[in-house]
Amino acid sequence: MKRPIILFTLLLAALGVSCIENDIPYPDATLSIERITGQGFTARIEPSTRSVVLTLDEQTDIRRVAIDEVTFGVSSYTSKLTDEQMLSEMRLSRPLTGEFDLRAPLYVTLSLYEDFEWTITAEQHIERSFEVGRQVGATEFDPELFTATAYVAKGTDLTRIDVASLKLGPARITTYSPTAEELSGTSFETVRFVDIAYYEETERWLLYVRETDRLVELTGAYAWSEVIWLYGTGVAGEAMGFRYRKAGDTQWLDVPDVATSGGSFSARLAAAPETTYEIKAFCGDEESDPATVTTDPVRQLPNSSFEEWCTEDEIVYPYAPGAAPYWSSGNKGAKIAGSTLTDKCDPRPGSEGRYAADLRSEFANIFGVGKFAAGNLFIGDYVRNEGTNGVLTFGRSFVLRPTRLRIWAKYHQGIIDRVKSVPAGSDIQVGDPDHGHIYIALGTWGAPENLEKYGKDSKGVLTGTADSPVCVDTRDVATFFRNDGPDVIAYGEKVFDSSVEEWTEFTIDLNYNRYDLVPTNIMVVCSASRWGDYFTGSSKSEMWVDDFVLEYD
Repeated sequence: MKRPIILFTLLLAALGVSCIENDIPYPDATLSIERITGQGFTARIEPSTRSVVLTLDEQTDIRRVAIDEVTFGVSSYTSKLTDEQMLSEMRLSRPLTGEFDLRAPLYVTLSLYEDFEWTITAEQHIERSFEVGRQVGATEFDPELFTATAYVAKGTDLTRIDVASLKLGPARITTYSPTAEELSGTSFETVRFVDIAYYEETERWLLYVRETDRLVELTGAYAWSEVIWLYGTGVAGEAMGFRYRKAGDTQWLDVPDVATSGGSFSARLAAAPETTYEIKAFCGDEESDPATVTTDPVRQLPNSSFEEWCTEDEIVYPYAPGAAPYWSSGNKGAKIAGSTLTDKCDPRPGSEGRYAADLRSEFANIFGVGKFAAGNLFIGDYVRNEGTNGVLTFGRSFVLRPTRLRIWAKYHQGIIDRVKSVPAGSDIQVGDPDHGHIYIALGTWGAPENLEKYGKDSKGVLTGTADSPVCVDTRDVATFFRNDGPDVIAYGEKVFDSSVEEWTEFTIDLNYNRYDLVPTNIMVVCSASRWGDYFTGSSKSEMWVDDFVLEYD
């Protein structure tokens, strides 16, 4: 919501002051890059660091990256101008469309009432392979030194090495001299050179094949609550796998369903929580030394069946009287309009509890100005109101790794009747169906090195804490949570794109991008209107939720 600037002129002549100092501030407006599209890349925007990372396809020439369109955003609550008017007056320090050499960062300044410096960088991952017969483990690549090293079992005849695969540059556009076929069956007693060419450039790679005494190795055993992720290396073509036993048992058991890739192999072992296991890898008749791991406990979210509620200062809260808050809602903000968006209701049929949670979206009259508010429920804190906007923190401390969230829910889908703004790149408008949304995320936002990045509100005030670290300030979309952020370990969601009139059980799988990291925090967010943070949705949308259960198997 835009608020007019009220200008006051102070006459100081009566005080004997000979001049008047002009200390009236310029309007407050934050400029941002919201979307970049072009050829041969995907863009990841990090508003907290004012940076954009372009992930290039293998075939994209990093020296000639084509940017076709850039979308900008503005957030201001002190300007009389509309967003469109402010964006039309925005100035760029350089054009951002065309072809760019992104071997070095691209810097640009967005200017209106003040300057905002943004950085655009590129990253490019080329899938490489160099596999030989009787290889042990995975090949080691050094793209900066142009070296690839494969290991073979001791005693292998290095004068005749079979090359199973060779890929060192972008697929389909790289030429090799000599080729994999020409190298196969030749000697690798000394280094072999391969010249590869793409984009009118040539790289000389050094290929090594070296003997190793290490025929099998357990390279990773990551114990969660009810699953252990296993990784090992062995000799390609040999029988490879893992064996395990509980601490104190005498019999070793084979881990089923082992996946192999050349000289590497992996598996997922179902396990019991808070239990110690011994694990070892095997290849043929060889075994690695055993490793000992202990699985984590199983924990549920406090008040996950929404049985505990209280009312303080006419505001309904989703926790027991006097209890430390775990869940929160937008009710503190809705009180300005005399509304309650989230409240207890009758439980689902078959529930052992007395209550469920009812989330209702509304269009409320606040100080004579209408504003849309989504019914919501989230793990974290509603910190304070800023005018008719809210400052929240998402998340609670959590160091376990569940695999899914099981929920009961029903949903009434309304038709969007209020649009304030929309996410970059979307064309949501009045008359479209609203969507309900529930998501769960695990991440390391509460780590000491990350708190400054995620915990500040739109004015730079540190609001997040190690317990509830992610600050969301509805005055500035740049603070909104992004599920593709670099510190997200796992994410899963359920989007309600149609009404669900009866109580229904759903399962939200968590998709992990790292198995070896331990999270610092968990967040769960439920909204009757998916775009409620943008004050967009339907005043008729309503969601009911009950009996949330974390599963760990």
